[in-house]
Amino acid sequence: MENPKNCKNEEDRLKDIRAELELRVKVRTAELTRLNEELRKEIGERKAVEAGVDTLHRQIEFILEATKANLAIVDKDYNILYVDPKWALRYGDWKEKKCFEYFTDRKNPCPDCAIDEALKTKKTVVTERVLPKEGMRPVQVAAIPFQNEKGIWLVAEINVDISQKKKVEEELQRYRNHLEQLVEERTQDLLQETVRYRNSEFEKSRLNRQLLKTNEKLKSISLIDAHTGLYNYRYLQDAIEVEFNQARRYAQNLALIMLDVDYFKSINDVYGVAFGDLVLKQLAKQLKRMIRRYDILVRYGGEEFIIISPRLDRNIAFNLAQRLLESLNFMNFGNKKHSVKLKLSFSVVSFPEDRVKSGIDLVNLANRVLSRVKESGGNRVFSALDIKSQSRKGAEKISKTAGVKTLKNTISKLNKQSKQGLSESIFAFAKTLELKDHYTGEHVENTVHFATEIARELNLPKEDIELIKQAAMLHDLGKIGISENILLKKGKLNKREFNEIKKHPQIGADIIRPIQFLHALIPFIFYHHERWDGKGYPSGIRGEDIPLGARVIAIADVYQALISDRPYHKAFTKTAAIDIIKKSSGTQFDPRIVSTFLKVLGREKKA
Repeated sequence: MENPKNCKNEEDRLKDIRAELELRVKVRTAELTRLNEELRKEIGERKAVEAGVDTLHRQIEFILEATKANLAIVDKDYNILYVDPKWALRYGDWKEKKCFEYFTDRKNPCPDCAIDEALKTKKTVVTERVLPKEGMRPVQVAAIPFQNEKGIWLVAEINVDISQKKKVEEELQRYRNHLEQLVEERTQDLLQETVRYRNSEFEKSRLNRQLLKTNEKLKSISLIDAHTGLYNYRYLQDAIEVEFNQARRYAQNLALIMLDVDYFKSINDVYGVAFGDLVLKQLAKQLKRMIRRYDILVRYGGEEFIIISPRLDRNIAFNLAQRLLESLNFMNFGNKKHSVKLKLSFSVVSFPEDRVKSGIDLVNLANRVLSRVKESGGNRVFSALDIKSQSRKGAEKISKTAGVKTLKNTISKLNKQSKQGLSESIFAFAKTLELKDHYTGEHVENTVHFATEIARELNLPKEDIELIKQAAMLHDLGKIGISENILLKKGKLNKREFNEIKKHPQIGADIIRPIQFLHALIPFIFYHHERWDGKGYPSGIRGEDIPLGARVIAIADVYQALISDRPYHKAFTKTAAIDIIKKSSGTQFDPRIVSTFLKVLGREKKA
């Protein structure tokens, strides 16, 4: 039988053990609860981090898309660790590929690689490059070095599309260049204005000093020709007397050279007054360059100029004038469209060789000598000695004439013979074309007939009819200067050949211009290929701006061409030719002259 005392002890011990176990269970349970709570919290935090990372990825992708940028992550060995999905859609699978082979199809790293520089300096490197796989699209590359969670250095490459930026930069550069050009041009203009202003102020100062010495009343009068920039006639009136008195006082020589452009009216008639003004301005400029620094150049009036040369005697002045004539004959004047060579008449007078009493007497003597040069044909140099010798010869001839009545009869006969010989000479001149182009020779005769009949039907004055007749004889004279290969070509002319043919009115006018008694024909010859609607050549004038004679010759010329066999087409019937003329009324031809021409044809049919 057990001892009750021992049993009680055992129960107490078991109770203590149970209490200790319960305590331990409570502690363990509490610890498990805490661990479970911490685990739950850690899981929540991780989910939040993962959600944040996912959100960050979406934000990055949104930003990349919005900014047209692309992202790639690369390690130090150029291995691609990440490419954003939008970029991967264009370039394909990037895994286990090097950046240089993936993006540029290269077998080796790119020269001056931004990745190497970024890893070396541990700083962001910004460069520009083009993407061959995207049509050489320009991008700006920002290579950003960073360490991952393991401490390994990687590079994030952000590529931003800068094609639009490039376009803007190019446009800005063009705009900047344009502004710089405008600034430069404006600066040049201002510099030129400054120089002109200074020159003008200097000239005004010089003139004012001289005007105060000569005549107070001349202060308000301009002494400069506005067109050529030379001194004008008002200045000459005082300057010639000042120079003459000085030469006489100090027993010095004084020479005066007067020059005039021959046949200048024909230049204005053919090319227009504006062109003639340009030629005079260029001539004045050349003369200023060629005379001595202290010579005085004056525009005497129109196309006449005077050179006052102090301390020059007659022989030296004559030689100077001869050199000027030879040099100016060689030069071309005009613009890119038209160019002419000038013929000039020169007269040379001098003091004291030519016995005159004043400066204006010297000018008047130069005028008389110049008139004699013009009468002798022009384009030469005469001095007062030449007109004295010619006057003696003329006096001898007159003394041999048996009275005034006989002289008048002689002049009348010569005049009649000259008019008759003029028409014959013109027609003979035109017939020389047959040596080059047989068609043109025959064509001339028929064109003359129709042009003359149209002029008569228009009731023009006899002298105008004669001018149109003579111009019709010579209207194709310029074809002398056209190659036979073009004139006789079978088939349509090409653009170059047609441009050569279009030169023949100009060539014809240039041939005739030096012949004084023919210069009235020049406008008719020069403009006979112009059209009523302004689409003709060589000047493109229209309507009644075309000289009447040229309009008459044009319709006669075309009609005769239509009814004749040409190298490039067979002759039209007269009926077909008339229909073409009618259809061209108001476009190619003057309607009034078309109507007149049809009357001429109708009258000839009845006859």
